[in-house]
Amino acid sequence: MVQSHGYASRSPLMPLRRLKSPTAEAIAATLGEDGALIVEDVLDSARLMDVQDQMAPLIEATHHGRDNFSGLQTRRTGGLMARSSAVRELVMDNTMLGAARAFLSPWTEKILLHLTQVISIGPGQPAQIIHRDRLAWGGYLPRDIEPQFNTIWALTDFTEENGATRVVPGSHRWPDEQRAEADEFDRATMTAGSVLIYSGSVLHSGGANQTDETRIGINLTYCLGWLRQEENQYLSCPPEVAKDLDPELQALLGYTSSGPALGYYTDPYGHPSIKQPESALKSPG
Repeated sequence: MVQSHGYASRSPLMPLRRLKSPTAEAIAATLGEDGALIVEDVLDSARLMDVQDQMAPLIEATHHGRDNFSGLQTRRTGGLMARSSAVRELVMDNTMLGAARAFLSPWTEKILLHLTQVISIGPGQPAQIIHRDRLAWGGYLPRDIEPQFNTIWALTDFTEENGATRVVPGSHRWPDEQRAEADEFDRATMTAGSVLIYSGSVLHSGGANQTDETRIGINLTYCLGWLRQEENQYLSCPPEVAKDLDPELQALLGYTSSGPALGYYTDPYGHPSIKQPESALKSPG
């Protein structure tokens, strides 16, 4: 309900719903209602360890952030589709991918992989400023269009002390100018292998890490097929790498056309005819 002054009516904290082995449809429905949820224990110990092992050297080689928003004690590691078979499996998870498609289907025929990023919040990192991820496109998208489906896969336990994501369930329905009160935040505390899912319109931020351990999660986000991706997938996973990937993943990266005309190209060194993007992944001859 929206009051006459334009603000959504205040209510006690809406806790994050926690689902166990949900269907894609259940995830999409809950996300539409609440703006965020947690799916518990998605990864078994073997798969979790595989992802952790592949991420460890990449995280170690990553510099800390350059400003307060990215986090001066936080490392953000991208380009994961070119670097990790284990993370490619997470992106292609049937339930998560099905939920993303169902959730975004009112506004698009195809979806794209918006970004891949390991977020490692180190000791002493203050809480991030509260924000909506949809502002990656500025304020130009109408609020009745939901542009993205976000996931954070916990590679370590997320606790209140080590920087568990702060979320305001229900805030995806709020007007832009409405600010959250302290008692409206929930914390996405969860065990390693669980997944936080949230819409591009929900208020959230990384939490403060007040421990001597690093909180690690993988942010994998999908967006509408007609929007520009936050992570430039054509540079992060260029044709010479993408050509060996699963065709469905190639499509998520953007190596297929969207709609009747989006995505074609012309080879600057070859024949001047217009080509479909899939052609860039084929061997010459």
